[in-house]
Amino acid sequence: MPPNQHLSVLINDVTFPARHLINNEPDVLSHIYRDDVNMVVWQRDCQSTLDLCAREWLTHYPSHSPKLFLSMENIGTQLTSMLPPVKYAAALQQDIALLIEMVSCLFECHNLGLRLAPLTSTMCPRFHVDNIPCRLVTTYGGPGTEWLTEDNVNRAALSKRPPSRDDETAFYYDPKMIQRMASQQVALLKGSGWEGNENHGIVHRSPQLLPTEQRLLLTLDF
Repeated sequence: MPPNQHLSVLINDVTFPARHLINNEPDVLSHIYRDDVNMVVWQRDCQSTLDLCAREWLTHYPSHSPKLFLSMENIGTQLTSMLPPVKYAAALQQDIALLIEMVSCLFECHNLGLRLAPLTSTMCPRFHVDNIPCRLVTTYGGPGTEWLTEDNVNRAALSKRPPSRDDETAFYYDPKMIQRMASQQVALLKGSGWEGNENHGIVHRSPQLLPTEQRLLLTLDF
């Protein structure tokens, strides 16, 4: 297990499984296979060129939001055709190619669904669980995905159909415990579609953006 991480927390004399791991090393991503883990986060160093590229994209091509079904052959060509002509596009392409390679090796997949979404407003504002096996997410140039630790989730309220559209405070116990990823941190989010994880998918949402904030969101589905 990565250092300085705990898979259980004690709240009011009750032990809750933490179900997440966070570390500065990329091999933390391999722990997504553990049955007691539904989220792993690689806290990597931030590259200024990637955030600058995202800001260029958001400024000059705010409506360019490519979605591709990638094969593992000719990744470079596919990414080159997808990216707009902005400064530091080569650095962004190199970073995305690295993440694709890591996911491909980790899950032995031959195809990936890729989406790059430039966002100036909140995309998925409500806490939810994805009905897929797993998704990689990272954000460039702005705040990252928000998520709930297991001890802060009210899954009974979350599972109600339909949930309240006006108030989701019943979904969590303490708003101060809502977690948020930083720009360029990389996470694997295990959803309810992962075998054996049907009732434990990570609960997350898009961050509420301030008028001065924007973000370029990358997701890889497999």
